[in-house]
Amino acid sequence: MLTLLFIVFASPAMADQNDPRLSPLFEKLKVAPDFAAAHEIEINIWHIWSKANTAGGGVLFRQGVQYMNDGENEKALVNFNALVEIEPEFAEGWNKRATLHYVMGNFDGSVADIQRTLTLEERHFGALSGLGLIYDAMDRKEAAVKAFRAALGIHPNMESIRRRVEELIEETEGIPL
Repeated sequence: MLTLLFIVFASPAMADQNDPRLSPLFEKLKVAPDFAAAHEIEINIWHIWSKANTAGGGVLFRQGVQYMNDGENEKALVNFNALVEIEPEFAEGWNKRATLHYVMGNFDGSVADIQRTLTLEERHFGALSGLGLIYDAMDRKEAAVKAFRAALGIHPNMESIRRRVEELIEETEGIPL
């Protein structure tokens, strides 16, 4: 019981992309031997990334995600707009809004928010993968491959991304990427 209390009180209630626990996790992610091992590490990274720095930011984040999951995109957008306003240094707030913009077909808005995410957290393999998906949808194959390769440089066990890179290279055979 005493150990549990120590863990609860020693761990920061809030976290974000600046959490010191992330660097060792990224080191492990890069050398994870397989998908299963990488997936466990990835879950821990997402958990840390998803912690806003303020209680209000946390509420806006969780509600926004719930609205997005429920298909209530306009409500989600209100939440994520407010979140990036009150916590402009919270990378995952920008990333979630980028995801929402992508879902809503606003690729320009999504790219802008991804760029902000990557300014705050250059190791954000989710944002890089999303950027690759956008460029792929826009038929900007070279840019898609570049974004996907950057994501794989951080998280080498994303097999669907690796397969898509191979497909894009095959599709553009003879075209220098």
